[in-house]
Amino acid sequence: VQLQASGGGVVQAGGSLRLSCAASGGIFSTNVMGWYRQVPGKQRELVGDITSIGGSTDYADSVKGRFTISRDNAKTTVYLQMNSLRPEDTGVYYCRYRVIRFGHDYWGQGTLVTVSS
Repeated sequence: VQLQASGGGVVQAGGSLRLSCAASGGIFSTNVMGWYRQVPGKQRELVGDITSIGGSTDYADSVKGRFTISRDNAKTTVYLQMNSLRPEDTGVYYCRYRVIRFGHDYWGQGTLVTVSS
């Protein structure tokens, strides 16, 4: 599975960005796609993810009510709509594709989001 992430950039606090991650290659019908954020000196942390079956979502407490994760009908692209951005949202955002059957993760290359105050 290959993941191509896009949509990062620089935005002022209060602004919005939309991240996209397209999966290609050996697509598995039962998977979870999501976004993680990493800042220097800290572990990568979950921002939000969504299942392929049922579209169940999970979010970090810090982004609830501001970020929305979604998938397209073909379920090979995941989006992260980020609104009301804060400086603490700054970081490198990585797309993750988890194959439920094998418990294996694939990661995208990361896209930098910078929120200025």
